[in-house]
Amino acid sequence: MAEIKDSNLLNIDTGILKKDACIVLVKTEWNASIVDQLERGCIAELEKVGLKKIIVVTVPGAFEIPFAIKNYYNTATKKNKADAFIALGCVIKGDTPHFEYVCKAITDGVVQLNLSLPVPTIFGVLTVNNELQAIERVGGKHGHKGEEAAITAIKMIALNNPTKSK
Repeated sequence: MAEIKDSNLLNIDTGILKKDACIVLVKTEWNASIVDQLERGCIAELEKVGLKKIIVVTVPGAFEIPFAIKNYYNTATKKNKADAFIALGCVIKGDTPHFEYVCKAITDGVVQLNLSLPVPTIFGVLTVNNELQAIERVGGKHGHKGEEAAITAIKMIALNNPTKSK
């Protein structure tokens, strides 16, 4: 199993940070206690580096995240144009194949967004077998996936703005 200690992800030396960046978090209503923790960790990490323009959009479930991101991108005013999107959700496996369908749909949707939009979409959706695994990923032994999503967004914004990086 991949562990954060085996990664350089938490090193956020990305060059010159685009301080006026707009980050749009799209989060689900399902498994709200976990998703709210993902959101809090994500926002705290973004604020830690001085980013202030954080917009939160809430959708019913993970399946709706790609539509909401595409719709936001297509309808945003110049003032609220996103430099990155972060998809936040938690899909917990049940007794039916629904879990597999939702996980595949959200994964495929985020891939399509990354290939079609000029700004990155960060995958911050937990796909876990049980609630304990989710808890372990919002500050437990597997780190905090909301914080990691924020750091990934910061790095991808820098990658997408090479003239502003070192």
